[in-house]
Amino acid sequence: MSTTGHRTHEADQTPVDTDVIVVGAGPTGLLLAGDLAAAGLDVTLVERRAAGRSNLTRAFGVHARTLELLDTRGLADALEATGTKLTRMQLFGRLSLDLGRLPSRFDHLLITPQYEVERLLEQRAADAGVTFRHETALNGLHQDADGVTAEFTGPGGIPLTLRARHLVGTDGHRSTVRTALGLPFPGTSVIRSIVLADVRLTDEPAGSLTVNGTRDSFTFIAPFGDGWYRVMGWDRTRQVDDSEPVDLEEVRALARRALGTDHGMHDARWISRFHSDERQVPAYRVGRVFLAGDAAHVHSPAGGQGMNTGLQDAANLSWKLVAVHRGEAPDPEALLDSYHTERHPVGAMVLRSSGALVRLAMAHTPVTRALRAVATTVLGAVRPASAKAIGMISGLGIAYAPAPGAGRTSGRRAPDVPLREGRLHELLRAGEFVLIAPEGAEPALPPVAPTTAARVVRATWKDPARRTTALVRPDGYVLWSSR
Repeated sequence: MSTTGHRTHEADQTPVDTDVIVVGAGPTGLLLAGDLAAAGLDVTLVERRAAGRSNLTRAFGVHARTLELLDTRGLADALEATGTKLTRMQLFGRLSLDLGRLPSRFDHLLITPQYEVERLLEQRAADAGVTFRHETALNGLHQDADGVTAEFTGPGGIPLTLRARHLVGTDGHRSTVRTALGLPFPGTSVIRSIVLADVRLTDEPAGSLTVNGTRDSFTFIAPFGDGWYRVMGWDRTRQVDDSEPVDLEEVRALARRALGTDHGMHDARWISRFHSDERQVPAYRVGRVFLAGDAAHVHSPAGGQGMNTGLQDAANLSWKLVAVHRGEAPDPEALLDSYHTERHPVGAMVLRSSGALVRLAMAHTPVTRALRAVATTVLGAVRPASAKAIGMISGLGIAYAPAPGAGRTSGRRAPDVPLREGRLHELLRAGEFVLIAPEGAEPALPPVAPTTAARVVRATWKDPARRTTALVRPDGYVLWSSR
C-alpha cells in the first residue's frame, strides 16, 4: 500500500497519491520534476540510487540551447561558474567549428561534469517541493482511463504502490518504464570498447576541444577548466567487453596514436570502458506514460548531445503536462501527443548527426577517409554548411513544425530579445507564456493558447520599430505570431 495519503485532483476528481511520478533522477528527470513542482503540481521523483550518490558522469558538455533553457530557470550563470567555455571545436585535424558565431548569449560550449548540472537541478527541484524517494525501484505499472498505478520496491525491500495522473520514465537506456510498457528499443551497437578517463596533463593542449583519428583509432580531449581533462579513446584492434579492465597506459597509448602525444597524462581519478548504441523508442507517449532522455533515445557520444537532448525533451514536455493538469488546454490529448510529434524527429536527427561524426572519426577505408576529407573541406570552407552543422549540434537550429495559421515564426526558437520589462529569458522564469506586443497594443490571447489570460506574462518590444505580436511558449519557442 502507498505510504502517501490519497488526495483528489481538482481537474477530474481522480483519487491520486501524486499528480506526476517521475522515474529516474538524472538531469532529465530533475529538470522535469522541478518544472512541474514550480508550476504547483504535486510531483514524486523515484530513483534507484541512494541519496547523494551521483551517476558516474559520462556527459561533460552543455550546449548553447541547453544553457538558454537553464537561463530561463535562473541556473545558467551558476552553472557557467563551474566549468570552462570553449568557443571553438577542433575536429579531424584541420576542421575547426567557430562557436563564437552562435546567435546566442551563450556563444560557446560549456565543459562541466554532469554532476554539476544535477546538483543545481536537484536543489531547484527540492526547493520547488518535489518529493524524493531514493533506493526505490519500479517493478511494474498499469494504466487506465483515469491514471497510472505503479508498483515499487522501496528501502529495505518494502513494497510501495503509488497512483498518479501521469508517469514519466527518465530512467536511462536500461529503462524499466520502457520495459514495463513493452516497447521495443530498436537499433544497433555502433561502437564497442570506448575508454574514458579523467586525468591531469603535464603538457596541456591549446585549450579547445580536440579530436582526431587514424585508420584504427581516435582520441578526444576536453578541459573541465579546473586542471582536469576528459579523455575518450577507441582502438579498432582492441574490441573487448565492457567488463575488461582498463588502465591509464591504454589511454596514453591511444592518445599517442591519434594525436601524436599523450600530453603527459597522470593522476587518473576515473577510468571506464563502455560501448555506444544507436537506439530510439518508436513512441515517446503511451497513454498516460511518457519517455524522455536516454529512456527514449541513445546514441554515440560524438558531439556531446546526449544529456542536452534529454534536458530539451524535459523542457518540451513539462509545460504541456502543466497545461493539461491545470485544465487549460483546449485539446489535452493533442497537446500531449505533440510531445512525441515534436521531439521524436529531434531524437532521430541527433542519432544521425552523432552517428555521422563517430563514423567520420572511425574512417579507415580509402573511401570513408576520402569522404571525411570532403566533409572536412566543405564544413571548413562553406559558411552556410558550417552554420547549419553548428546550429544542429548546439541545438539553436532546432525548430518544430509551425501550427496552421499561427504565423511564419511559429515553431522557431525565440531569441533572448531585449524587452521593456527585461530580457525574454528573464520573463520566462515565471514558467508561463510570454505575450510580446508593440508599445500601446493590447492584443487578445489567441485561441490556440493552452493557458489563461491571467497567467500570461505581457511584455513590450524594447525596439519601437517592432510591430509584430508574438506568443512565446514556456520552453522558449514561438507558438503564434502576427503582424
